[in-house]
Amino acid sequence: MARRLWKVGTNSGNDGCPTLYEIPGTDRFVVQGEALTDPSEIDQLEKLAEDERAVVVPRELLANFGPKEPVHVPQFISFDEFTGMFTALKHSAWRLETRRRYASDEGTDTYAQFVAEGRVDWDLDDTWCRGRREQAALGKRFERVRILDEPPTEGQLYLLDNARRNAAVGEDIRVLSRGTATELGLPEQDFWVFDSRVVGLLHFDDNDEVTRVELITDPVQVLRYAQAREAAWHHAVPYDQA
Repeated sequence: MARRLWKVGTNSGNDGCPTLYEIPGTDRFVVQGEALTDPSEIDQLEKLAEDERAVVVPRELLANFGPKEPVHVPQFISFDEFTGMFTALKHSAWRLETRRRYASDEGTDTYAQFVAEGRVDWDLDDTWCRGRREQAALGKRFERVRILDEPPTEGQLYLLDNARRNAAVGEDIRVLSRGTATELGLPEQDFWVFDSRVVGLLHFDDNDEVTRVELITDPVQVLRYAQAREAAWHHAVPYDQA
C-alpha cells in the first residue's frame, strides 16, 4: 500500500490535491494532481503515450520532496527506438567512434571484400543510404569523428574506406589520432549527440558487440558530451586527409 508523504491543505478547493505517495520497498512514487487538459499544453509534451496522463504539481512538492542527492538511473532504449531517432531529429546528429574493431562489421560481405582486396564496392542505393540521403536533403547534418590508432587497425582502415560511402550520402566524416584524443581527455565511449539535447551512449560487450543503447537527457551530462564533440571536431581532419 502506498504511503502518503505530502498533501496540500484541504481548503484548496480540490480535496487536498495534489498528494505525493511512496510505494514502500521500492524507489517508485505516485503523484496525485490536477490533470493537464489544455490541448495546446499537452502538444508541447514530448512522447506522451496514449495511456499516459500528465498532472500539474506545485513547485514546493519538488523542492521539498525531490531527490537531494544525484542518483544515476540508466535509461535504456530498444534498437528500434534508437534507429527512429535518426529520422525524428530536427537538425543534427554527431558521433564519436572510439573502438579498434566492431564485431558487426566483420560479419559483412563488404568487410570480406576489404580484407581480400583492400577496397569495397559500396552499394549507394541500399536502404541505409537512401534513408540517410533523404534526411540530409531535408537540411539535417550528420557528422562523425573516428579515432585512429597509429598505425590504424584493420577495422579502422575498413571504416576509412566506409567513409567514402558515408560522404556520398551526406555525412561529414573526420578522423582524429588516438594520441590527440587522449590529450584532449575525450571519453573512451562511442556516443551520438542528437540536436545538442540528448545523447545515445552505446554499450559494448567484451566481444565488441553493441549490447544496449543508453539514453542520456540530463542537461549536465549532455553538456559534457557536447563539449567533447566540440573539442574533437576542432582537432579532427577530413577522412581523405588522414
